[in-house]
Amino acid sequence: MSHKVTIAVDAMGGDEAPGTVLEGVADALAADENLTVILCGPADVVEPFAATHGRCEARACSETISMAEHPANAVRTKKDSSIVVGCRLVKEGAAQGFFSAGSTGACLAAGTLVMGRIKGIARPALATVIPSPVRPVILCDIGANADCKPEYLVQFGQMASVYAEKVIGIENPRAALLNIGEEDAKGSQFAQEAHRLLAERLPNFAGNAEGGDILPAKFDVVITDGFTGNVCLKTIEGTSKTLFRTLKGIMMKTPVTKLGALAIKGGLKELQAQVSPDTYGGAPLLGVKGALLVGHGSSGALAIKNGVLATMRIVRAGVSEIIAQTAAATSASATMNNVRRDA
Repeated sequence: MSHKVTIAVDAMGGDEAPGTVLEGVADALAADENLTVILCGPADVVEPFAATHGRCEARACSETISMAEHPANAVRTKKDSSIVVGCRLVKEGAAQGFFSAGSTGACLAAGTLVMGRIKGIARPALATVIPSPVRPVILCDIGANADCKPEYLVQFGQMASVYAEKVIGIENPRAALLNIGEEDAKGSQFAQEAHRLLAERLPNFAGNAEGGDILPAKFDVVITDGFTGNVCLKTIEGTSKTLFRTLKGIMMKTPVTKLGALAIKGGLKELQAQVSPDTYGGAPLLGVKGALLVGHGSSGALAIKNGVLATMRIVRAGVSEIIAQTAAATSASATMNNVRRDA
């Protein structure tokens, strides 16, 4: 039987909060009897909900962080905000994970400043599941680190590979560096140095991936800097939405096309579910002490439910602990190599 897990949830995170958050939390609680939720937000929101839902505890917060606020400043000054309180619950051990569909920047800042980085991890990174119709593909980093050093990408690859295997269920994931060509010598100096380091230090590294390799799922993990990863992700999301909207317009154009649409309605719904980001609920911040999942601001109740459950799966899989072990082993190996060179 799966062990009991407590997840702190930001009741005020998302465009439709708190309504969709409360609905999603209720669905998550119903989906797993070993889940307990600590709901963080205004007393008049969280206390009535907790009073009518088993395995839910209210944690009243007097402040919220809006999307427009400077993330780091807001985290430092709003100590009683739902995001900061949620992360503090993880740091103190009252919860094992935190989920929010609120300000991504504030979640990143609170995760790093409040929960803290795992020893040996230079930069925590955001990973997401690209909703490929072929199979899941992990893209990391997608925005936590706009400016990177090549060595950071080695850790991104290590952390994303752990997430791919332990949470998404991809056995022996093949990792690749996002680049402008498949040849080893392609790309900028940054890309070439990252390729060299990945080839040396990441056992499951399989070479370069081009942009066109992501949706066909030619690789299981795609590694990049946060700037490139964010542009890539939003391009894929925007293209998917545009294609479905255009396809719907074509199918609703005439009586004949409407009949055709009716015939393939089931298949289209299945495809839409396969490529929907709601399926996975959000992006984990890998490299912090505990599980932290950041949902999309437009998350509906289904995405909230899946985000809370995904945070719980990260806890149960021990992702943070495995990353800590990997970082420690890598550091020990580097120390031994330095000793040998100096001898």
